[in-house]
Amino acid sequence: MADDRIHMPAGFGGLMRYGEEYKSKFNLKPTHVIIFIILIIALRIVLPFLF
Repeated sequence: MADDRIHMPAGFGGLMRYGEEYKSKFNLKPTHVIIFIILIIALRIVLPFLF
C-alpha cells in the first residue's frame, strides 16, 4: 500500500507562488462589499414607499 503514493515536485506541493497571483484593477475590501449590499437592500425596501 505504501507504493501507491503520489510524489509531488518539491517546489509545487500545493503551495501558491505569489509571483503568479492575479492582479485586479478593482481592489475592493470586504467591508465595502458588505456596505454596498446593505445599501441595495435598503434601497429595495424604500422604493415601494416612494412610488
